Amino acid sequence: SIHCYGPLRGRAIAGAQGDERARIIASNFGPELVSIAGVFRTFERGIPETLAGRAAQVRLTGAEHTLNIEPLPLA
Repeated sequence: SIHCYGPLRGRAIAGAQGDERARIIASNFGPELVSIAGVFRTFERGIPETLAGRAAQVRLTGAEHTLNIEPLPLA
């Protein structure tokens, strides 16, 4: 897993050995690519407004291993 307590930039690759339970957590989300266990997403067209520069978590969900990116509420 990756825990980034500052700006997350560049490429973030977690679970590269196939760990589907890996997570990417950032307090300032802004990467160009995220990947968990080989499932990846790029942000060539920009990061969605609901996530850009905010706290977020990336994880795999469901039987199809969908990459789920969700904002995290930080006080």
